[in-house]
Amino acid sequence: MALVTVHRKAHFNAAHRLFNPEWNDKKNNDIFGKCANPHFHGHNYELIVSVKGMVDPITGFVMDMKVLKDLIKIEVEEKLDHKNLNIEVDEFKSLNPTAENISVVIWNKLRGKISQELELTITLYETPRNYVVYSGE
Repeated sequence: MALVTVHRKAHFNAAHRLFNPEWNDKKNNDIFGKCANPHFHGHNYELIVSVKGMVDPITGFVMDMKVLKDLIKIEVEEKLDHKNLNIEVDEFKSLNPTAENISVVIWNKLRGKISQELELTITLYETPRNYVVYSGE
């Protein structure tokens, strides 16, 4: 059997503000720049969910891509798309919604829904040139 990685692309649009509530405005602006705007700002996030495993000899799949598509829709798109992450998403009410933290939250949402025999990697583009990769480490 072959070890193969399958990928599913998705996207969502969301607003956020990067800031530490324990810091004053100056320190937040020094650290986070324009991303600390108290009126928030938005991104068109591009998401790639990668699943790696052995090809099933019966189905020929590593994972049924329709199942993966539906999981991403339910666990990511419906919960994050067109949301203010700081205000509307429970995980980010006390967690700074950086691309790094968003990727970890997405990984955690999907990990329990995908067979533990399969490796899961999240690649999240915040902009076309800025992206993060998280694999559960």
